[in-house]
Amino acid sequence: MTVMNYADSALSLLPPAVAIVLAILTRRVLLSLGLGILIGALLLNQFSPVATGEFVFNGVKGLFWTGEGLNSWNLYILGFLIVLGMITALITVSGSARAFADWARLHIRNKRDAKLLTMFLGCVVFIDDYFNSLVVGSVARPVTDRYYISRAKLAYLLDSTAAPVCVISPVSSWGAYIIALIGGILTAHGFADTGHLSIFIQMIPMNFYAIFSLLLLLFVVFMGLDVGPMREHELNAQRGNLYDESKGLPPGANADLPEAETGKILGLFLPITVLVFATLYFMINSGAQVLAAEGIEFNIISAFEKTDVSSSLFFGALIGLAISLILNLVQGVEKSMIVKGIVQGARSMLPAIYILLFAWTIAGVIGQLETGKFMASLATGNIPFAFLPALMFVLAGITAFSTGTSWGTFGIMLPIAADMAMGSHTGMMLPMLASVLAGAVFGDHCSPISDTTILSSTGASCHHIDHVVTQLPYALIAAFISLTGYVVLGFTESVSAGLVACALVFVLSVIVLKIKSKSV
Repeated sequence: MTVMNYADSALSLLPPAVAIVLAILTRRVLLSLGLGILIGALLLNQFSPVATGEFVFNGVKGLFWTGEGLNSWNLYILGFLIVLGMITALITVSGSARAFADWARLHIRNKRDAKLLTMFLGCVVFIDDYFNSLVVGSVARPVTDRYYISRAKLAYLLDSTAAPVCVISPVSSWGAYIIALIGGILTAHGFADTGHLSIFIQMIPMNFYAIFSLLLLLFVVFMGLDVGPMREHELNAQRGNLYDESKGLPPGANADLPEAETGKILGLFLPITVLVFATLYFMINSGAQVLAAEGIEFNIISAFEKTDVSSSLFFGALIGLAISLILNLVQGVEKSMIVKGIVQGARSMLPAIYILLFAWTIAGVIGQLETGKFMASLATGNIPFAFLPALMFVLAGITAFSTGTSWGTFGIMLPIAADMAMGSHTGMMLPMLASVLAGAVFGDHCSPISDTTILSSTGASCHHIDHVVTQLPYALIAAFISLTGYVVLGFTESVSAGLVACALVFVLSVIVLKIKSKSV
């Protein structure tokens, strides 16, 4: 089946634009994504109904089955979601979530401490962004609910620690992927003798968006800087409405589950702790097996570079589920309650799975349209090199926003940034690569079709579009701060000057936000 090429056409932006705008306006995510998929499929198949139908069918089938067999990545991620839903429900059934909330009421003094705990956990669990959002959400939700913190605020806390922490952590699935990409790019441009890990570490202070989005989150927590839609959600939470009940239960919610009276905090922390360490073990082990097969000497970074993230998450979750089941049985929880928890926990993840499947499908369509290549083509031209870091930040942000994938944006935009640096000013190589990383995370934060946005909503048990619209003002502020820094960095060729510029704009932004907001 032959499909049209739109790599040089603005029409490649139409499907994601339709999906994103409709999702925000109508708040009906599946319908919006479905229309985006349909429009993209029609464009690719010259509006032939038969060819379009065949294309969509093959695309959906490809989510589960490829020409080489089962699509293990997708299936493991879906399995991980379902198993984690079961674990969360079993923690609720055992009474452990309530026990933790009761403990928190005695030891965590106020809302600010509850939010700081969530942020701390988000920074500590840096293995993978999917893992971060879902696991930290499961642990923190009983505490944030106890202090009437809105689910939208919890989703913001999860999303704004997950990707920003992972993108600057070398020992994570993100760090390994980025190091591998940058290693190939630097080798291709004659930098084979440069230590790729040391290059990654040098780029950390150049990732202005990751740094200042985390700082902004910290000040939002400490100073109660709730503005725009977030303020409304926080006010509603104070009235006992943690999410908009008129829209039904959000993904990940477990309503009307029975809770045992004998719950212990151990029933929450032991399954989650085992899950974390089991996942870490499987990630290192799967990477080590590949290294051994390729005859490469083992080291942690190389193991993470070769790891199978999706299977590690799934098998780690299975072990966590087994521990949770054993604890429920030892505790004497009725078997009927356990069964109900397992069934309802799996069902609670179905809304998130549906959205994720649609998001993966439209990502495939956007990939066929080559939307990313069209966005990358906008970077060509006679542009003064001083503006290149800022330009790459903006283009990477728009690309990630349009395609819903920061990893895909890395793959597309990092080689282009390197080529432009080599063609204009090699001294700007690392700042330009860092600006792509920063822009991709920014675009991913804002995009309704991003899988990390979807899973942060799920981890917080927050309605998806509520998370998008409440996080957007903060993401835009952090992006403006970063853009200022990249402009200054481009003109001065000094990372320190860029950081100082970011810091000044950050302080001004916090002052303005404080004036415009009142603590809830």
